[in-house]
Amino acid sequence: MKLKKLLAAALALTALALPLTSCGNSAGKTAGTTTVKLGVVGSIYEDLWTPAKEALKEEGIDLEIVQFSDYVTPNNALDNGDIDLNAFQHHIYLDNELEQYGYKIEPIAYTFIIPLNLYSHKVNSLSELKDGDVIAIPDDVTNGGRAIKVLAAAGLITLRADADFNPTLDDIETYNVGIEIKELKANTIPSVLEDVTAAIINGNYALDFGLKTEEAIYKDDVLDEEKYWNLVAARTADLSDPAKVETYKKVVAAFQSDATEKVFNETFGGYFIKVGWDQDLLASR
Repeated sequence: MKLKKLLAAALALTALALPLTSCGNSAGKTAGTTTVKLGVVGSIYEDLWTPAKEALKEEGIDLEIVQFSDYVTPNNALDNGDIDLNAFQHHIYLDNELEQYGYKIEPIAYTFIIPLNLYSHKVNSLSELKDGDVIAIPDDVTNGGRAIKVLAAAGLITLRADADFNPTLDDIETYNVGIEIKELKANTIPSVLEDVTAAIINGNYALDFGLKTEEAIYKDDVLDEEKYWNLVAARTADLSDPAKVETYKKVVAAFQSDATEKVFNETFGGYFIKVGWDQDLLASR
């Protein structure tokens, strides 16, 4: 499904490949229209950005969606000036890329977060969970850490005060309910939902498996940690150009709109949640 491609990208899985599009030169003006090239991974981003693209036409801005087939190339393309902006990653992934490659790029806005919810076909609420029940969670560092935080927020476990930002099972201080946590590959968890008591399932796999957000016995409310927020990134050098900053402000405003939120809720069933729209990262530019 299209959504699976996007959500996997938003959870920042890495792979190497070539871009689907050769970007050429970056933004420019033609016949009174300013073109802004936005790099994304996954065709579903075109659905998410359609309201913004339409609104920007009235501002004289042509938002050109540039598709990439992997999650490594878009930051390289942005740093090289082949595109003007990208919107495919969360803060953890960007921070890792900056540390690894030294790119001179930075966030200019936040877009959404994808929740990790707790689902079950055996119990209807958290209060029904008991000692010995098995809960499956993703085994990768980022999603596994988030899942453990969800279990803590649900009151099932208590983490040590000095737990890492992405905690592991070793960071659990107390099991408030004597559950057994089973770490599995994220893409296999839906298929074992019948074999465990409950499972924390990534949004893309939950949707593919026919699970709706309202069916969750606990909804991820660990939504205020910016490291998990998806973002729009720009070249740092471009943020010294007042004309480009004004254009990027219009792009951000067009995305952070009621029309986009409607797409989140009505088209994709609440698997995207707006976050950080009240933060103006370009205010000081």
